[in-house]
Amino acid sequence: MSRLRSIIERSYSPYSGFRVASIVVDEEDRAYPGVNVENASYGLTVCAERIAIFNAITNGARRIKKIYVASETREPVPPCGACLQVMAEHGSPDMEVILVSLTSGAIRRYRLKDLLPHAFTPDMLGRGKK
Repeated sequence: MSRLRSIIERSYSPYSGFRVASIVVDEEDRAYPGVNVENASYGLTVCAERIAIFNAITNGARRIKKIYVASETREPVPPCGACLQVMAEHGSPDMEVILVSLTSGAIRRYRLKDLLPHAFTPDMLGRGKK
């Protein structure tokens, strides 16, 4: 949790004040951080989870084994639908999703398939992943 605490300080959230940090762990146990980055044009805001995943992919990861999502809320908060969909693209249905409250210390563990039971997957396109 100490790494998540230090990463959340980098969040750029001047509009909502809702800071989120994420760490993605790939199949080789390499860790990649991300924080939410807001924009005055709210639709251009990007969540910490997606930034961590994109950071992992940019640095050579191909499969995500687990992801930590930390917030400063009393209870851990789940990823949004867009983040879950990106997780489905780069993880597996059994990928661990660990939600952390940096305020209370509460931790909730899920499998991606429990949070997104009916994911849209590349197989549905009839071509699969490359």
